[in-house]
Amino acid sequence: MVLGKVKSLTISFDCLNDSNVPVYSSGDTVSGRVSLEVTGEIRVKSLKIHARGHAKVRWTESRNAGSNTAYTQNYTEEVEYFNHKDILIGQERDDDNSEEGLHTIHSGRHEYAFSFELPQTPLATSFEGRHGSVRYWVKAELHRPWFLPVKLKKEFTVFEHIDINTPSLLSPQAGTKEKTLCCWFCTSGPISLSAKIERKGYTPGESIQIFAEIENCSSRVVVPKAAIYQTQAFYAKGKMKEVKQLVANLRGESLSSGKTETWNGKQLKIPPVSPSILDCSIIRVEYSLMVYVDIPGAMDLFLNLPLVIGTIPLHPFGSRTSSVSSQCSMNMNWLGLTLPERPEAPPSYAEVVTEEQRQSSLAPLGACDDFERALPGPLFAYIQEFRFLPPPLYSEIDPNPDQPTDDRPSCPSR
Repeated sequence: MVLGKVKSLTISFDCLNDSNVPVYSSGDTVSGRVSLEVTGEIRVKSLKIHARGHAKVRWTESRNAGSNTAYTQNYTEEVEYFNHKDILIGQERDDDNSEEGLHTIHSGRHEYAFSFELPQTPLATSFEGRHGSVRYWVKAELHRPWFLPVKLKKEFTVFEHIDINTPSLLSPQAGTKEKTLCCWFCTSGPISLSAKIERKGYTPGESIQIFAEIENCSSRVVVPKAAIYQTQAFYAKGKMKEVKQLVANLRGESLSSGKTETWNGKQLKIPPVSPSILDCSIIRVEYSLMVYVDIPGAMDLFLNLPLVIGTIPLHPFGSRTSSVSSQCSMNMNWLGLTLPERPEAPPSYAEVVTEEQRQSSLAPLGACDDFERALPGPLFAYIQEFRFLPPPLYSEIDPNPDQPTDDRPSCPSR
């Protein structure tokens, strides 16, 4: 009898997205098929799958123990998220070469379905970093007597979703700094920097609108710049290893002595990057926007504004909420320069909503069943909370006209 040969062993996933890329989240069901193609007839002990997800950290550091002695210290740590095993053909046996209980597979192509659920607990997003990674994979193993096992591993991607429509990620980020340059007994005027962005949360592909004002009262020519940085932090054995990488940057115009530059929503696009990883105990991936002034011959003046890169983009309601919270929580007079014109005041509540319409809006909720079903739960709850409230009052009158907000002397003209 001539034994057949294994021509191919492949793994495919039942993808639910248009790009046909296996992407899942916590609680999802991962399903797929193991395809086995053989030429001739083979006898198989078992066909098994092993699915696993884990985060792993590893780096080394050199240590000196004396003048002539050196050694290497290894730092490793691992977190397991799930470990699933299943047998698609046969059963687990201790004797690999036993002829009992074997299964015969005839020539041709055969498919064997598998399925398992990811844990409901939060999972870390798939990630490949300098000193660690978060990986998820399925491995198929074909065992035959008197042959080495045939193994194949295929990875899939897990996204732990971050919704940037949450209040904490819709809040504006802003700051102000000032620096005075000194050279021996000569002191020049200050360099000041104010910067603001509309919110903290963004998704890849979005552009961050930067509102900033840079005032140069020094004797040097300075250059305003902005950059997005990714910070990877790895933890093992009580130690931390950090890697900082530039993601994107932009450069403003050179600013001579006595000049001021204003950024009216200067845009910096976020390239395709990994989402923030905030819940893993051994790996963290964080982002920040640095707005800074490049000062020749001196330390730069910079502001760090934290960012969170999410996976669920901004909803139109979130955009309005961000705008309102921005106006209410921030009071930066320099930002007023960025508005090209004053908008026309909207009509009052009484002008657009009659008493009859207002009473009709108080109808029982059963009349709005179709509307409820059309909206996701959190969004419908948001609308229900504010559905009967009139909009805030609108005023174009400045309650504090012509009041200075800064005791700092103005920059003299040169």
